Amino acid sequence: MAGGTSTLTERRSALEAAREALDGLTQVLGEASGPELADLMGLVDDVTAKGSAARAAVTVEAVRRGEVAGSETQAWVREHAPSLRQGGSASLARLAVDVGSAGSGLATAAVDEASPLGLAWRAVESGQVETGTACAVLRECTRLAPHLREEALPTVTAGLLDLAAEWGPTVMRGLRPRLVAEYGHVGAVDDLQHRLAQAARLSAPRVESGDLTEYQLWMAPEQAAALEAAIGPLSAPAPNPETGERDLRPAGQRRVEALTEVCRRSSAIDAGEAGDPSTAPAVLHVSVDLTDLEGRTGAAEVLGSTADGVLVAPEALRRIACDAALVPYVLGTEGELLDVGRVARLFTRAQRRLLRRRDRGCTYPGCGAPADWARAHHVRHWADGGRSDVGNAALLCQRHHTAVHRRRLWAEVRGRPDDHGRYVVWDLTPGSYDRALTIDTAPRAA
Repeated sequence: MAGGTSTLTERRSALEAAREALDGLTQVLGEASGPELADLMGLVDDVTAKGSAARAAVTVEAVRRGEVAGSETQAWVREHAPSLRQGGSASLARLAVDVGSAGSGLATAAVDEASPLGLAWRAVESGQVETGTACAVLRECTRLAPHLREEALPTVTAGLLDLAAEWGPTVMRGLRPRLVAEYGHVGAVDDLQHRLAQAARLSAPRVESGDLTEYQLWMAPEQAAALEAAIGPLSAPAPNPETGERDLRPAGQRRVEALTEVCRRSSAIDAGEAGDPSTAPAVLHVSVDLTDLEGRTGAAEVLGSTADGVLVAPEALRRIACDAALVPYVLGTEGELLDVGRVARLFTRAQRRLLRRRDRGCTYPGCGAPADWARAHHVRHWADGGRSDVGNAALLCQRHHTAVHRRRLWAEVRGRPDDHGRYVVWDLTPGSYDRALTIDTAPRAA
């Protein structure tokens, strides 16, 4: 009766015998030794997994035959599989409808075996994962698909199924940025983090009992990395060097006091006043592959702070470098360290004063943001050899600084104002930066 030669009647008889064996199992467990209990546990688990897979196959067959369809499937599952009334009927019904509606029979089902649905179904059919886990993987693949290269989707799906089978589906979400960085199309990380930035927000303050004020904060990876780089050094425990007294402040208290200190310094000191950026209180260290740095692909990884491991999109990295101290660790194709870049030199206080007097405010056409709201932008980015000189600088408000980097815009910085009084003239054609860089670096005739 073993293998594929068993008839339906023989298999049903075996199932009934297995049910009877399980019904009386608890009465004889006292006879088992310790190692036998472990063996029994594995056997029962294997039977349970195969039973779950068989239950899914029966449901798919019912859908395929037209015994049940659409929204009625879950009710059918709940009626005939009462144990799933406690949970799991919805995911089984959803998967069965998708698989059962795809073909004319399980053996010849028209489900592409390399598609996420095909891979998920095979994992359920083999007992590798439960239907709920398979549905969670499919949802994650649906979210990832727009960001991934088409040929990479089967690899990512298979990896997520293996991971979910080992650790459960909850671990998948944290992998999303890394999967997009490794398997995404060019610009995918930038696109993803741009969407995240649109959802970032800081709530209005709410005074709680005891006069504590509560905020709720959601940040994009770039913003979180900048925040942690700023407050990380200031929030470390600070024992008294003379008395040896320990710093007994809880971590949360140290962090909020560090954030307050950063805000105070920001309001009291010009961003360029520090002079040498290497002495700045917030220095962001990142690791980035040379090919990613040059091709604006993949992502940089934050090092040495409480934001360690956070991925920063290539364009975000260039934007950060305009007004924050940044140390890039450039890696080769084999992961070897090629170069530890010097701290990207920021604009000095004197240069910023010249820019305030020259530009008067944000230089983006049509923007009326005053100079106090603007920051100095490197027209030619630091990663492309741009220097922190007034002739390579333009004031931009935060909104348009992001827009200039995202749309990759170039500006002409003039020594004298044009007829409209502008020292900075922007080319608002998307990609104008790349075209200008190509012309600037093209070999010239002798």
